[in-house]
Amino acid sequence: MRILHTMLRIGNLERSIKFYTEILGMKLLRQHDYPEGRFTLAFVGYGDELYHTALELTYNWDTEKYNIGDGFGHIAIEVDNAAKACDEIRKQEGNVVREAGPMKHGTTVIAFVEDPDGYRIELIERK
Repeated sequence: MRILHTMLRIGNLERSIKFYTEILGMKLLRQHDYPEGRFTLAFVGYGDELYHTALELTYNWDTEKYNIGDGFGHIAIEVDNAAKACDEIRKQEGNVVREAGPMKHGTTVIAFVEDPDGYRIELIERK
């Protein structure tokens, strides 16, 4: 068994695909419109879904914004250097909400960024 994907509801398909592909370096793996249901599914990730977990971006054509709620935490991505990753994300107008540094009560270096819909992504520095 393995985790296949995590689904996020998004308000603007093009903006979200651009963020995940151009700023976070993922690839658009597949995309399909469902006109009868008035939604589009786009899957992004770092590699083939046969071997890697993906993000499913669900764009409901009639909804521009969602309340994220307080139950969702974040998505985590491993990076070589969290500070450098923050600098690169900021250069591309990404939103860094916590600069790179040790996690509270620990030594692992982390940072947080937000996607265009306000979902948090934790950058965890590889040890």
